[in-house]
Amino acid sequence: MKKLILTVLSFFTALFTVNAQKVINYSHTYAAGGKLLMCVDSAAENIYYDNMFPNQPSTYFNYLPEISNVSIQIYFRKTDNVQLYRYSILVDDKPIAVNKPIDQAQLRNVDRPDETFRSATLGAFPITGKTITTLVYSIEKPLDIDKSVFYGKPIPKAKIKVISKRYAIDKGVDYSYIVDPKQNTAIVFTEKDDELTIVKDRSDIDYVYVISIKDKQTNKTVFESASWQYGGYVDEHKLSPYVKMNKNIFKKSGDYEISIQPLIKWNTSATKDIDKYTSRYTLSITLDQENYSKKELLTYTLIVFFSIGLASFIILYFSKKRNKKKLVENEQQKNTAKLQLSLIRSQLNPHFLFNALSGIQNLMNKNDIDNANKYLSKFARLTRNVLDDTELISLSQEKNLLDDYLQMEQLRFGFKYEINQSGDLDLDNTDIPSMLLQPFVENAVKHGISQKASEGKIVIEFIKQASNLLLNIIDNGNGFDTKNKNDGLGLLLTERRITLLNSVYKENHFTLAIQSNSNGTKISLTLTDWL
Repeated sequence: MKKLILTVLSFFTALFTVNAQKVINYSHTYAAGGKLLMCVDSAAENIYYDNMFPNQPSTYFNYLPEISNVSIQIYFRKTDNVQLYRYSILVDDKPIAVNKPIDQAQLRNVDRPDETFRSATLGAFPITGKTITTLVYSIEKPLDIDKSVFYGKPIPKAKIKVISKRYAIDKGVDYSYIVDPKQNTAIVFTEKDDELTIVKDRSDIDYVYVISIKDKQTNKTVFESASWQYGGYVDEHKLSPYVKMNKNIFKKSGDYEISIQPLIKWNTSATKDIDKYTSRYTLSITLDQENYSKKELLTYTLIVFFSIGLASFIILYFSKKRNKKKLVENEQQKNTAKLQLSLIRSQLNPHFLFNALSGIQNLMNKNDIDNANKYLSKFARLTRNVLDDTELISLSQEKNLLDDYLQMEQLRFGFKYEINQSGDLDLDNTDIPSMLLQPFVENAVKHGISQKASEGKIVIEFIKQASNLLLNIIDNGNGFDTKNKNDGLGLLLTERRITLLNSVYKENHFTLAIQSNSNGTKISLTLTDWL
């Protein structure tokens, strides 16, 4: 009976071989794992051969999705003892050859560039829609079995059956389960949770699949494994494959993508088809407590310090740029104001000279030759001082200029005058803008006391008030209405000059105050923080 069964099996093997040999290209061989090589259809394109897996070190997987027939050959080195080898062949888990020895009569020499081998054909088989498995071993080491799988069916797309979360309880641990999870699944990890388990649906080629988890925010893979375990999870009375992972792989809350796909050495041209074999799920992870590695903490710290430094640099840069621009603008304004001051001063000088010459003419018309000569002498010295283009002069120089001017006008009108100063005021080392008081003094003479003759009086005061300098011009003339602006050119120019001085000397302030009634006029000019 046993011989009859072996005879029938040999018949079917021979029949399969005869049909397959009609279309197989024997001039091109592919490594099929271990000592096996294979030949396939002449028109075959996508052949994924000799795939190995870390969790199955002696298993070789040949994926032949577009192949109709395959010829399986075994090769031996000259040093191999062929008599010791046995092989078995299964088609869809049904044995067609069991522990068969190698038919040495079929052995033929095959020359390779570096070595000569001996080869025998184990058989040629139709592969479409089938799984052919070969087992090869030596009777000296019966446990060292090389397993080659020839897979002619579409690789099934994996499906996650269960996601479980382990958490601590008083008496150990317990699990919570999500059965048949959706494509998007939310999971919350608390302090008590420590482990996540993912269970895949069972197949006859579980070892082919690799699972990976990627942080969708950083696109970084945080977990990868092809080591499927069995036990604890049963589906249709069979143990299901699963992988475990520590919850600490999830450093931050957010979306993570689970991918399960065959660990196949795909051809470049077939990479576009990988997605049809790949299952993808999204886990929306929420962590009660975020976890950061030392590297991440260091990175975040450096980013914070760099950001602060960069922000400080930018603020400092633009602040300096703004201040520089402001300084340039202020300098431009100051230079503009100085030019305008020079212009006003150049307008005051002719005005003063015209009035002085009018005084000389008046004395000469009166035939007062002596006083006219005295007037002219003082006018010559005064002219030199007035025409000196100096921005600042000392109070001592200002006093001398006013003395000369008042003595000149005294020859015409016969009034009295006084120039007083504070005892602690250093006239020689205190500077003021040149010709600052002359227009006011001239106005006091011309419009104040010119008609009073010897009864007229002008008092000029230089007073120190803390850090302020107070300059007063007082006359006992008839006064005027301060609401009606005097249209004298000298006063108008002086008021404009004071406005410009305030724009140049911004840390100080020039304040003009005018008090006038029928008993006389008092003009006060205060230079704030001048001393």
